[in-house]
Amino acid sequence: MTPPSQTGPAVAGTPATARLADVDALRGVALFGILMVNIPFFASGYTLLDLPDPARLAWHDDVAENIVQFFFEAKFYVLFAFLFGYSFTLQINSAAVRGHTFRPRFLRRLGALFLIGVANAVLLFYGDILITYAVLGLLLFLVRGILPRTALWVAGIITGTIALLFLTVAVLVAVIDGASATATASEQARMLADSRAGTEAMRGGLGSVIGERLSSLGAIFPLILFFQGPLAFSAFLVGLAAGKRRVLAHPAGHERKLRLIQLVGFPVGLAGSLFYTFGGHDNLFAGAAHIVSAPFLTAAYAATLLRVFRTARGARAAEVLAWPGRMALTNYLSQSLLCVLIFTGIGLGLIGRVPSAAVLAIAVAIYSVQVVWSAWWMRRFRMGPVEWLLRAATQLERPAMRLRESPRRGPEPA
Repeated sequence: MTPPSQTGPAVAGTPATARLADVDALRGVALFGILMVNIPFFASGYTLLDLPDPARLAWHDDVAENIVQFFFEAKFYVLFAFLFGYSFTLQINSAAVRGHTFRPRFLRRLGALFLIGVANAVLLFYGDILITYAVLGLLLFLVRGILPRTALWVAGIITGTIALLFLTVAVLVAVIDGASATATASEQARMLADSRAGTEAMRGGLGSVIGERLSSLGAIFPLILFFQGPLAFSAFLVGLAAGKRRVLAHPAGHERKLRLIQLVGFPVGLAGSLFYTFGGHDNLFAGAAHIVSAPFLTAAYAATLLRVFRTARGARAAEVLAWPGRMALTNYLSQSLLCVLIFTGIGLGLIGRVPSAAVLAIAVAIYSVQVVWSAWWMRRFRMGPVEWLLRAATQLERPAMRLRESPRRGPEPA
């Protein structure tokens, strides 16, 4: 989740630098999308159970929530996972060039990532994805020799299977209930009570917040196990295939393919988002359609960005977006930290007290601060502070941090 390189340090002005800027800029965009999806879970205790917050029933709240569902939900974590798989191939290449033994380094890296994820899940955000990345990273390591075409087929089969399971459940529910998955009145009352209790717990102190985080893990685990995890691994495989074919090494050489991705991805992805957003919160058919269509929209987003980055203005935008992307792990965790300080009782305690549109504005403000701070930091240091910890655990030595320090080894991609 730190800046990748194909064969070693990039020199300013070389094609490697441009390549790095594209990948880092995509990662920077993914960070913003992930924040837009995650911040509602900090701002309300009702989001986890997909219930309407009584404090957010105005029309502008619906508009803001629909924007997140339509444009962001289930799209950007897929992009982030794709880049994880892509960077995995860069790590293998870099280790081979430098004569390093890849296996122990990568396994130590996954172990450190797992521990960071546990800390994040307990202290900051129950929706942590780092634990899943660490576990699935082991599986990715085991299948690292898979052919690109086979990887794409497997990714498609996994995604199709998850969608088929959703569709099967939707049919069974429709047959059994005669309509939909609408919960009974007693179930609704229980979930509303749980949501109110969760909101109050998040307004408490550190112990209360951690307790709520731990209790919420039980609700989030099935979602990760049966939905987010498999789809993330599918994206890993697509990124692995793209890395083996060096697709992002020369995006300009794939102009026709990028256009084709846009022509197919936008109609399919937007149609799926439309059905998902306005088909009803409990519509499992819409959920199944979204599982299939969301990766298409993600691919269209990425293709569009890569084409835009080839223009003069786009190149300047890519340079700005690359700053947060180069220290993505630090920024991912700091997003959670800032949201905890804003919405829980540890800080301002604004949970349940901010309209949805204002919540999204806060997300934009947080990301804007991260862009500025990342630019300031990366002009002085080689990597973000959490990236430094991860690399130290990977290499079992103290990496050079400041730019004026001479690194003991060349930059290691991630």
